[in-house]
Amino acid sequence: MKFAFFGTPDLAVNALLELETFGLVPSLVVTTPDAPVGRKQIVTTPPTKVWATKRSIPVFQPNSLKNQDDLTPLTNEKWDFFVVFAYGKIMPEWLLNIPKYGTLNAHPSLLPKLRGASPIRSTLLHDLTACGVTIIQMDSEMDHGAILYQQPVTLAEPIPGEELDKTLSLICGNLLAHVMQELPKGNITVVPQDHTQATYCSKITKEMSELKLDPKNLPIGIEAREAMQKIMAFSGWPETFFIHEGKRIKIKSTHIDKDTNQLHLDRIVPEGKNEMDFSTYFGKL
Repeated sequence: MKFAFFGTPDLAVNALLELETFGLVPSLVVTTPDAPVGRKQIVTTPPTKVWATKRSIPVFQPNSLKNQDDLTPLTNEKWDFFVVFAYGKIMPEWLLNIPKYGTLNAHPSLLPKLRGASPIRSTLLHDLTACGVTIIQMDSEMDHGAILYQQPVTLAEPIPGEELDKTLSLICGNLLAHVMQELPKGNITVVPQDHTQATYCSKITKEMSELKLDPKNLPIGIEAREAMQKIMAFSGWPETFFIHEGKRIKIKSTHIDKDTNQLHLDRIVPEGKNEMDFSTYFGKL
């Protein structure tokens, strides 16, 4: 089976590692160009490129996918599949149609719920019932293609975002392997999405992560749960924070008291200081 894998961040590496356990290794990894990252703008190699280089797998890093003449590593070969997960660029329809069995996309929500750029963190923010993974046959519209396989994941409570990132990305790899093995045999039922049920999520930004709260009067009940969902959704990045006496304070860990239903902050990072206990910084409130 000959396939090219399109993906960029650590999430995509998790899926590649899972595919590898099934003996499915791409002949080509397509990722975004090396780019400046962080405050110091250090030019950084995409994680999928690092993964591929260690395995001597060719890597292709096009600036754009618009010009067919610039994509000879893709157009000059015969492919069974293109596999896309967390790539970061829009793919034209002519490119999607190159492989024999089409282009597969792993999307970490139960489509048509939470189409868009941030389904995992938006699941924690807005709709735990949307948690799961969907494998679709990509078409020209975003997260719009027919469903090839779908697996719900039950979340009784919000969990840290980076933990859900890893869990769902591994499931993505597992389900991609299943579909890649079974679709050529005719064992996969193709089901169009019900587009009338579609919901959408936007890209997560740092500006979204501020939480309005008073450390001397932490929320209770529904407000506590909503605050917890936000803290869990933004765990790892961009990290929820609140402003106290003009200083930004990041929230690292928290819980809700089972008896009082009140939000408790456990670990924080005050502006200009190292991580510490909430009680160490604020004392007894």
